[in-house]
Amino acid sequence: MQRGSFQWMKSINKSIILNKIRTAGSISRAQIAKETQLTPPTVGSIVKELLEQGLIKESQLGISQGGRKPTLLVLNTNGFHIIGIDVGPSDIRFIISDLAGKIVDEVEQKIAQELTNDSFLNMLTSGVELLITKQSSLQYIGIGVAMHGVVDSEQGISIFAPNLNLRNIPIKDHLEAAFEMDVKVENDAKSLALGEAWFENQMTAKSMIAVNVGRGIGAGLVIDGKLYSGEHGIAGEIGHMTVDLYGKKCSCGNEGCLQTVASGPAIAEKAFELLEQGNASSLSEYRETITAENVHQAAMEGDRLAQDVLKEAGTYLGIALTNLIHVCNPSTIIIGGGVSNADSFILDPIMDTIKTRAISERAKRTPVYLSKLGEYGSSLGAVALILSELFEPVVE
Repeated sequence: MQRGSFQWMKSINKSIILNKIRTAGSISRAQIAKETQLTPPTVGSIVKELLEQGLIKESQLGISQGGRKPTLLVLNTNGFHIIGIDVGPSDIRFIISDLAGKIVDEVEQKIAQELTNDSFLNMLTSGVELLITKQSSLQYIGIGVAMHGVVDSEQGISIFAPNLNLRNIPIKDHLEAAFEMDVKVENDAKSLALGEAWFENQMTAKSMIAVNVGRGIGAGLVIDGKLYSGEHGIAGEIGHMTVDLYGKKCSCGNEGCLQTVASGPAIAEKAFELLEQGNASSLSEYRETITAENVHQAAMEGDRLAQDVLKEAGTYLGIALTNLIHVCNPSTIIIGGGVSNADSFILDPIMDTIKTRAISERAKRTPVYLSKLGEYGSSLGAVALILSELFEPVVE
């Protein structure tokens, strides 16, 4: 599908009707008119266009309200597809998703040690081309990119990708020129937040925060169904929240950032330091090659040092999240990213810290969950960047 047709789909009334059909599951034309306060002729005209375009389809007959049984409308979830790209620190995941978030195909590419902006953009192009070639019969309506680091989402530019040591990458312009599709680019933590809000039905919440804890730490804030980026696009950069005035130097240049005590590399480094101090642990067999995954595995096997390291990281995360609760007062917090795989070893100290430090009884009970999207959190979040543009969800 060409870019122009995607914009044609995005009239306000079409988005309202599409979102009503999506959230209802199945609904009649009359009920759409009643619930959206659009006139029946307007609904009938737009539904006709959406049927012709293949975005919706007619389903079974509904219950009669005294006359003929109404024909119900449903979203044609596999009529169109979206490409989602998750740019991680060491690899790039490309997925094809239908409109319901069902993954149809995927490929991964390892990121080379030395990259330029051009070589990185060429990697994105080749990954998308490979997927489209494999699934050439599908119709695509856009490409979403979840990019780590600082992103200018309006311009679709990666301002600074610290793990790649690249700056000012024109992702949107490059991919739109290559594929003639709309492209949306966002920070990976913010993408995760939108993915959770979209695919895990968190749109019913007035506000929620999703925290991505991996090699770095970031958060995405969803307020009234919309991502909140702040004045300069850096809202949610909690990995650079100072939690230790005399702590280690962070990659950002400051000392004592949350990232230095609770990220995946920080967990591995802490375990190594404790081993160097002579503490006993099954992790000694790894020594200088310890990873956060090793620490988690050892913790599950009952290793006390590993359990203590994860508990300390969870406590620091709990302090940071308590600060967020006091500033944003979210209805829900969701933890995703690789470190979230540590499950209760991380989640329990987070919740204990919030219960101890939050200022009110209701704040102490702020729900904190582990992401159900797993390793596809950011890539499905990238898909949600396009879906949210198409459906323009509104939280009542």
